[in-house]
Amino acid sequence: MPVDPTVACVVGVDYGTLSGRAVVVRVADGAELGSAVHDYSHAVLTDALPDGTPLGHDWALQVPSDYVDVLKTAVPAALAAAGVDPAHVIGIGTDFTACTMVPTLADGTPLSELPEWRSRPHAYVKLWKHHAAQPQADRINELAAKRGEPWLARYGGLISSEWEFAKGLQLLEEDPEAYAATARWVEAADWIVWQLTGSYVRNACTAGYKGILQDGRYPSPAFLAELNPAFESFVTDKLDQPIGRLGDAAGTLTAQAAQWTGLPEGIAVAVGNVDAHVTSAAAKGLDPGQMVAIMGTSTCHVMNGDEIREVPGMCGVVDGGIVAGLYGYEAGQSGVGDIFGHYVDNLGEEWTHERLTSLAAEQRAGEHGLIALDWHGGNRSVLVDAELSGLLVGETLATKPADIYRALIEATAFGTRKIVETFTAAGVPVREFIAAGGLLKNKLLMQIYADVLNMPLSAIGSDQGPALGSAIHAAAAAGAYPSVRAAADAMGRVIPDAYLPDPSAAAIYDEIYAEYSTLHDYFGRGANRVMRKLRAIQKKAAA
Repeated sequence: MPVDPTVACVVGVDYGTLSGRAVVVRVADGAELGSAVHDYSHAVLTDALPDGTPLGHDWALQVPSDYVDVLKTAVPAALAAAGVDPAHVIGIGTDFTACTMVPTLADGTPLSELPEWRSRPHAYVKLWKHHAAQPQADRINELAAKRGEPWLARYGGLISSEWEFAKGLQLLEEDPEAYAATARWVEAADWIVWQLTGSYVRNACTAGYKGILQDGRYPSPAFLAELNPAFESFVTDKLDQPIGRLGDAAGTLTAQAAQWTGLPEGIAVAVGNVDAHVTSAAAKGLDPGQMVAIMGTSTCHVMNGDEIREVPGMCGVVDGGIVAGLYGYEAGQSGVGDIFGHYVDNLGEEWTHERLTSLAAEQRAGEHGLIALDWHGGNRSVLVDAELSGLLVGETLATKPADIYRALIEATAFGTRKIVETFTAAGVPVREFIAAGGLLKNKLLMQIYADVLNMPLSAIGSDQGPALGSAIHAAAAAGAYPSVRAAADAMGRVIPDAYLPDPSAAAIYDEIYAEYSTLHDYFGRGANRVMRKLRAIQKKAAA
């Protein structure tokens, strides 16, 4: 029996770096009725596997059962919090961090769940911030440039170590047995949908941005064989799969998944998606010129355009990568909230984000005399180099913790300005900047961004942008709206011009940004290789 449209609901599940969040949303108007969070019990594995097996430098792994636990705990809890009859739920949508890769058997069983593979690092999920495949990424970039591969320009001229091919090549070269046992090299965004529906559908977003699928083609077997002869059939053997369009149904909820979640068997399950890209719908940011920045542990910048342009250092441009009918662009910063968190975690218990923010807010722009490079997690855009590292200039014996904290905030804002200016210079002008994500809670940070960018900042009208965006896609997949855009118009929300730039602060930041740009190009583009040399020395010392 059809569900009354006035009470129909959908569920959005947002898989983040450390936890998964479920939200129950009313289809008619996007009202968020209830939510719940489940923290991954294994968090992120950076030093060792659960059994103590040590990991190498720049590794970041996860345990896939943590993702299923979100379905078993957060979804039922969100339903309970909403007070909604599960029979009123017509669809579920999910989003994931990307590029997060799961090596599986042909039936979707992760290798790490098999006893014989539990001590093998390459059997585990490689999280988006696993950067140990940088040598493979370097070789992919060098060979693609040498061969004049046409797809390279679609990614700003460089492929990231975070993406599917670099991580897959690392798997092959460092653990050939695990590579041979891997029947499917699956984006986590698609793996969780596979668990919900029992069928494997590859989503257009990650396939295009992270899997180098352009104009219906992946990199050729000849290209792959030149990288490594055993890599020649990587696409056909482990990667290729039917592509699902964003906002379509990948299938329906299985009986097992219905038991996990408490949702009705047979409801629509939306094609998988990426946390940043679904947020555009939640923030009503689907028009060309609207850049949506999802600001959390890292920041992802996404926007639509009417045509393809080559933007240096972008993470990709994909036809229909955000919404059907437009070219979706992506850029990003590998570390933002992670940088602030790392700094605070190493200061001592008396220092908190709240205390540092309060002290930093008492300063005027330029007062602390510092400038930093925001590369503590490498640089994703526009340099695409995971081997770069952070830098602080101007520190004296008078420098205080709050000075450095503010300088780090400003550095991430300068990094965003570099991305905005690069897009605009390439013919993809940014006319509106919409902020989303957990860092929206820090009003000082948002004001600094408005001042550094010297433009008004709009803000998403939800604390749960990705989950709301996934719910919007679920509504479209369930047929409640004819398209994602129509669903976004009804269910999304945004606060225009939430932060306005201060002209005097903006003028000072123009001066500091000029110096940031000098440092950016000197360490990131020039002949100076000190950051990479230090990394090499560190790896040698740790071996």
